[in-house]
Amino acid sequence: MERAGAALARLALALTPHAKRIQVWAGPGNNGGDGLVAARHLHGAGKTVNVTLLADPARLPADAARALADARQAGVPIGAIGPAGTVPGGVADLVIDALLGLGTRRAPEGTLAAAIAAINAAAAPVLAVDLPSGLNPDTGMRIGSCAVHATATLSLLTLKPGCFTGAGRDHAGAVWLATLGVRAEEPTAWLAGAPTNAARRHATHKGDFGDVAVVGGAAGMVGAAWLAARAALAAGAGRVYVSLLDPASPLYDPGRPELMGRARWWRSPAGVIAQTTVVCGCGGGDAVREALPALLSHARQLVLDADALNAVAADTALQSLLRARASRGGATLLTPHPLEAARLLGVSAAEVQADRIKAAQALASTFGAAVLLKGSGSVVAAAGQLPSINGTGNAALASAGTGDVLAGWAAGRWAQSATATGYDVATATAWWHGRIADRWPGAAQGATLRAGDLIEAMARQAAF
Repeated sequence: MERAGAALARLALALTPHAKRIQVWAGPGNNGGDGLVAARHLHGAGKTVNVTLLADPARLPADAARALADARQAGVPIGAIGPAGTVPGGVADLVIDALLGLGTRRAPEGTLAAAIAAINAAAAPVLAVDLPSGLNPDTGMRIGSCAVHATATLSLLTLKPGCFTGAGRDHAGAVWLATLGVRAEEPTAWLAGAPTNAARRHATHKGDFGDVAVVGGAAGMVGAAWLAARAALAAGAGRVYVSLLDPASPLYDPGRPELMGRARWWRSPAGVIAQTTVVCGCGGGDAVREALPALLSHARQLVLDADALNAVAADTALQSLLRARASRGGATLLTPHPLEAARLLGVSAAEVQADRIKAAQALASTFGAAVLLKGSGSVVAAAGQLPSINGTGNAALASAGTGDVLAGWAAGRWAQSATATGYDVATATAWWHGRIADRWPGAAQGATLRAGDLIEAMARQAAF
């Protein structure tokens, strides 16, 4: 606790060096003790510190009780919550949330809920200790109806998955880690990092980098297929074929004449399909059902997105073909958003979002595939692998077509390697897809990122 409180104080001083008035909300457990230790250090650094203690001092855990006694001896003002959740000490330049952290799985209520409301109403930056109070550490969902919205969170000992997926990124803000010199336990998930870059040999030709076929683009949605194809090409695939499901649309993209149109490509001989990495479903509509049996039966590497996933969810015969792929040596990557995942699992989207890691793992187990569950903190899962959580990206990606770009880019990267797994490709693609959004001008101020611009930015700045 001494190390945790000292680390919290150091981070508070580093993040807000000019803050003069600091309000600490301390809860009834050891998280509150961490806040009390930090308050003592900040008081010693010359800051005006006020602590609001939401606990019976006589019932504090031993370490927290010692921290309270030390803070009082150092002269730190300790108060209790006032009427209607008012904050003793007036306006603060920094607020520290040391209410609950990891120590509870019960919904905050009463004075704790009032304190969370007061923290969220503060105009000052908010620094949470270990975990924003009211947030589930495993799922990133609120435990009850309220949780602290922090500017930054200092995670203690290990990172918490809930800070990086679901609503967690909105609640946790920028996440920092203090291991406190303690060896971490075995991980339950990975936080995805930047992929490595393998330079291309000089003595190569386009045939060395694989073929991709995009099957999608029903009437009124052909743009989705062309976006996926452009992304696959930009990702480095040697050749990209586009097979539209709208027979009336021209098989030609004047903006990218490198792309090759092929009518009803999915009717190619099994050997041709088997040598191609296929991305199926982007803008596919109901028409995609016709193409799926051949692709599920023969494609060596298959990315299923959008309407292909909806078709599988509605057809038990297609589900059987999907499950059988792994036993035949076929590799599959599913790229659902929460509603598509819900349809595949036969549950509601709210149930998927309630535990995104569990949902991704269930999909991987059910269908024998790698899964990239999209959304804030995309989750990648596969049998025999710890789930991976992607920490890049922002709401600039919440625009039409960015999911098609993700699927196409994954296929383009996958086509270049006979040994890469769907899990590896999905993890790397999600990281880079989000990284471009993080670099996008104005994203922090609410700017959106158009899918076509996303492809070009990914191509210009590709790091893997």
